Amino acid sequence: MSKPILFGEIEDIEEGYHFNNRKEMMPTSFHRNWGAGIDGNSKEGTAAIVLSGGYEDDLDFGEEIVYTGAGGNDSNTGKQVRDQTWEKGNAGLLISMDQGLPVRVIRGSTHKSEFSPKKGYSYAGLYSVVDAWEETGKSGFKICRFRLEYSGNNQHKKTIHQIELDYSEKIKKRIESTVLRIVRDTKVAWQIKRLYDFKCQVCQISIPTKLGHYAEGAHIKPLGKPHDGDDNPNNLICLCPNHHIMFDKGVFSIKDDLQLIGCLSGKLTINDNHTLNLSNLQYHRQTHGFE
Repeated sequence: MSKPILFGEIEDIEEGYHFNNRKEMMPTSFHRNWGAGIDGNSKEGTAAIVLSGGYEDDLDFGEEIVYTGAGGNDSNTGKQVRDQTWEKGNAGLLISMDQGLPVRVIRGSTHKSEFSPKKGYSYAGLYSVVDAWEETGKSGFKICRFRLEYSGNNQHKKTIHQIELDYSEKIKKRIESTVLRIVRDTKVAWQIKRLYDFKCQVCQISIPTKLGHYAEGAHIKPLGKPHDGDDNPNNLICLCPNHHIMFDKGVFSIKDDLQLIGCLSGKLTINDNHTLNLSNLQYHRQTHGFE
């Protein structure tokens, strides 16, 4: 595939968009592979998947999908005939999970689900890979499994490859499902984590995974009521899971000069291209009793 892999929304293709066939997805790089269900690789991640009924172990609950990775099935019968491996697109889904990359989900008419279109293919929106494991499938062979959760709803976002951080005011979209929840712009968090090479700004530790490293984007002023923080680079820092929890629980905070206070000492590492909103730091100190 000569076209570059593109993450996130594709211009002029909104959620619910209908394709007559797989070839219609290819010119825009919406899904670059005519035959395979996964558009991704083991270096950059996976940008899109197609649910087309090719794997008997797939589960589709609408906003939650348990997806079977690629490989090991007989192209004629659709049955699993050998073990799957954590390679190529399956490895790409692991990278997308570790780095918080959005995955476009497409449902085909041959996919046995109440959410599938009657003909052709429909764009289901952006999903996040939140878990991955291996198990023995119905046919007795090892399969790679992924749990994806819906994180879209027509949010107008920049593509993942725009490396300049956008400090404009972010609009916090809400969607109505069983509960009302704020949809987080994972691409902004990914930019921050990438900026720090997935190293915690407090301890400088980067947690190794099977195919890369893991870190978390921590909001200084929390999203949602009553805090109303926004998904902006100046409200995000890159932390390891331990320091993320400690920061959210207010056992340490950060002064305007980036000195750590509370149970930690030292100074927050900051990249020259990353500017923090000092009022958000003040808000964190005030709400956790440091001022």
